[in-house]
Amino acid sequence: MQTIDQAMQDKVLAVARAGMTSAEAIGFFRVSLGLYYLAGLMTEETLDFKEIDARYNRFIYHSLGGGHSIASVLQFMSGEKVLRVLQSPRFRAAFAEHCPDIPVDSISFLISLNLGVAKSLSGLDAVGPVVDWIEQEKARTSQ
Repeated sequence: MQTIDQAMQDKVLAVARAGMTSAEAIGFFRVSLGLYYLAGLMTEETLDFKEIDARYNRFIYHSLGGGHSIASVLQFMSGEKVLRVLQSPRFRAAFAEHCPDIPVDSISFLISLNLGVAKSLSGLDAVGPVVDWIEQEKARTSQ
């Protein structure tokens, strides 16, 4: 898994600074960091989630303060509020500019991966606006 090094932290913070309000900046931060986390799952290596989550949580705490964690980031990314970020042209442009190591066209796949993990943990099928957005993105990118 990609380590949460200073370069990655700088990229996530640069995307967050593209937000026009504090709420938007926090949303941009959550989604860009969550995308790095999810992209890091795409490996053959054995992952030590306790260590990985601790490093992410430390960065989140130093950036946003208490009350936030990688678990809350991933939860945010599976709920309807994430669509405000995903559908924001400003977020997409900032993410493409500052985080070229994660292609913008892979975002829907990574969001789908997150929903799949949530489904396996909860046992509930993923339905709703986020799933609809994923399907729209798949249709858009396959054209």
